[in-house]
Amino acid sequence: MSAEPFTLADLKQILLDAAGAEESVDFDGDVLDTDFEALGYDSLALLETSCRIEHVYGIALDDDVLTKAVTPRALIGVVTELLTAPRTA
Repeated sequence: MSAEPFTLADLKQILLDAAGAEESVDFDGDVLDTDFEALGYDSLALLETSCRIEHVYGIALDDDVLTKAVTPRALIGVVTELLTAPRTA
């Protein structure tokens, strides 16, 4: 169990590493409730992002996470929930 939540800064770094960013996207602005598509991230970019999240944080994201978590806020919530959930042996 991790004591630290997954933050927008964490997601931003992983997105940038995985897929870069369009120049028009301002991650320092109010993007939490903006669809990833509107931010310039397609399904392939999000798949790469989810793989990196799984690798870095040692969690498994369900296959349907990317279809349901269409905004940074939603994805951050899912990842934080998995990181703070008690682990079973």
